[in-house]
Amino acid sequence: MERPGATPDPQAWWDRYGHRVGPVGESSEPQLRLGPDGSGRPAGPESTDASGPAGAPAELTGDAIVRDDRRDEPSTGWRRAVLRLSGGVVNPGPGPAEVAHRELLHRIRRPLSRTRHVAVTSMKGGVGKTTVATLLGLVLAETRGDRVVALDANPDAGTLADRLTGESAVTVRELVLDLERIDSWAAVSYYTSLVGRLQVLASEQDAAAGDGLSRDEYDSVSALLERYFNIIITDSGTGFLHPAMAGILARAQSLVIVGAPTVDGAGRASKTLDWLWSNGFALLARDAVAVLSSARYSPDVDSTRIREHFAARCRAVVDIPHDPQLAVGGRVELARLAPATRAAAFELAALVADDFAS
Repeated sequence: MERPGATPDPQAWWDRYGHRVGPVGESSEPQLRLGPDGSGRPAGPESTDASGPAGAPAELTGDAIVRDDRRDEPSTGWRRAVLRLSGGVVNPGPGPAEVAHRELLHRIRRPLSRTRHVAVTSMKGGVGKTTVATLLGLVLAETRGDRVVALDANPDAGTLADRLTGESAVTVRELVLDLERIDSWAAVSYYTSLVGRLQVLASEQDAAAGDGLSRDEYDSVSALLERYFNIIITDSGTGFLHPAMAGILARAQSLVIVGAPTVDGAGRASKTLDWLWSNGFALLARDAVAVLSSARYSPDVDSTRIREHFAARCRAVVDIPHDPQLAVGGRVELARLAPATRAAAFELAALVADDFAS
């Protein structure tokens, strides 16, 4: 018998009173096993904490409780037709081409933590530099959720706006003159034209207006655009000694060098790399993407050797095939490009976006 006022032993108390007797004389609850501290918390592998029993999921999510055995559905081609005609019973899944395209889109949509400057350049004109900047801008703007602007910094009446929107009435020169008054997205949009989701800032078209942007003017324009855009694509001129070029290269985190599978087109692109290496931009040159645009080509030129040359000097090489729409020199529309050209444009955008994490 326990002495009055004595501290009861927890285990002895439970053994005597703690269980309930069921209707047939059997215990309806298992006997409590006290922990080492004498508390009512069980010890050993069945112990619990705030997250639940050991081995149980920390969170009950939809993915954890819903069984979904459906295969990924195709979105184009005969595979999509089979899926629809069968009422969803027969699902052949996406084909290799669609899977590859989805992987490209995943790469292109790599997130950014700050504004990214991409410079498209070459020492030689007529190799498709503006065409490449056009394709890159269109793909990035149409496939990403952020704001993309293409800036024509060519001092010689560049044609970027003509290839994209056909509008060049308001140019970067007007923007420079009004810099102090631009303080909102609506204000900056007045100076750009729009194609799809891509904003375009045209270069000065009047030769009497001067020699294009100065270094300070380019820096001021870039600083303004950085406040409103996530990606700034600059289509530069061919003169690497032009004052604005110093600002373009200083701000660029990604570089696209454009050449052609011809003697002069490939040679000048290679000299562009030489100049960059010799003038303090070796890292930018090494991480550049070389684009060989076949707007001009010759069957007598060994294009394989040209490609191998740039593959050894740059991060990657992209071939833009000859395309009737691009050859016209008018406005570029992604939907009207030949499939091979469109695929090359997406590959270029993916390669550029691959470098966004650096």
